[in-house]
Amino acid sequence: MEDMPVFTNDAVVFGLLMISLGFVFYTSSIKTGFWAKFYKIVPGVLMCYLIPAILNSLGLIDVSVSNLYFVASRYLLPASLVLMTLSIDLKAIFNLGPKALIMFFAATVGIVIGGPIAILLISIFSPDTVGGAGFDATWRGLSTLAGSWIGGGANQAAMLEIYQYNPEKYGGMVLVDIVVANLWMAIVLLGVGKSDRIDKWLQADNSAITQLKDKVSAYSESVKRIPTLPDFIIILALAFGAVGIAHFGADEISSFLVSTFDVFQDKKSSLASFSSEFFWMITIATAIGIGLSFTKFKQYEGAGASKIGSIFIYILVATIGMKMDLGAVFDNPGLIAIGLVWMAIHVIILLVTAKLIKAPYFFLAVGSQANVGGAASAPVVAAAFHPSLATVGVLLAVFGYVVGTYGAILCTILMQLASGS
Repeated sequence: MEDMPVFTNDAVVFGLLMISLGFVFYTSSIKTGFWAKFYKIVPGVLMCYLIPAILNSLGLIDVSVSNLYFVASRYLLPASLVLMTLSIDLKAIFNLGPKALIMFFAATVGIVIGGPIAILLISIFSPDTVGGAGFDATWRGLSTLAGSWIGGGANQAAMLEIYQYNPEKYGGMVLVDIVVANLWMAIVLLGVGKSDRIDKWLQADNSAITQLKDKVSAYSESVKRIPTLPDFIIILALAFGAVGIAHFGADEISSFLVSTFDVFQDKKSSLASFSSEFFWMITIATAIGIGLSFTKFKQYEGAGASKIGSIFIYILVATIGMKMDLGAVFDNPGLIAIGLVWMAIHVIILLVTAKLIKAPYFFLAVGSQANVGGAASAPVVAAAFHPSLATVGVLLAVFGYVVGTYGAILCTILMQLASGS
């Protein structure tokens, strides 16, 4: 039995997370001295992620005995997407051009070929790590990582069903998923604060992104007012009313698909991920936000709608940080090494592609997280650049669900060949 964390009461854990966020925002607002220099190096959003990770690593809190991530991802994330898309300019989003999609698919290719290359490289030093026979074969377990890193949890579950990896060993693959994916997310967030320097190295043209941010900021400024209590109540009504509709719609659509079509009921089907309630919840919430952006409710941006959405996003960031155990890196070094090599290949392909097409770091970061992190992480990373960009993360994450199972199957076939099975 694993040791229980010091704090198991979610009220206490939530208090610790909010104190952590308060500490980061207070210290990052200090414009002189040590903290001013510190936050020039380390972005505030990364600290919002790392402090809960440190608390988890020290055994003070543990996401496995907490419902906070579930609440943040199922309630606060869709609410934030509604509020952040309330003032969105769809035309400006489409004006971002094809580079966002190119970087997304480059990220997918990086995962597809990264797995088999990692197996080949690690087999040189540790053949046993990439071996195994029958249902214990490592490539079967790694297929679940491919599903997770291209689509998300639903695609990961589909891969487990298709390739039937030994359930007793599956926990090791989940550990690799959490450790490597969260380490990469930390690096991505670190890059947000250095995006101008990275863009300069990539020789990237980020004018379209700047124009979108400026346009949204200008609109927000034009309708800005001192918010009243009715304003806040209406903003929360829009957000959580939409969350309720999104959950209801997701339940209905998922149930209808599963009960009506065998292809969605079969967990081995490439279409099974579309029966995911989380997928439909995110899709519906975003659609509602976009729909509201064409109404007079758009003016509630002037009362701070996107700021409240940002609060929800930062709470989500903190709960994601709870999933990261810095000490777990050393628990299964062989499998972790495969994951790290795999992710490194993914990153190299992203950097090469971004350099060739002169894509901004924003597209690299969000394209990667739309694959590796899915709908829970891509909007977080996009919003770290600017709240108005969260929708880009969601739209790309939807592509992840679409191609996730197909890409993971292709990756698994290549990994099977690479392992000599």
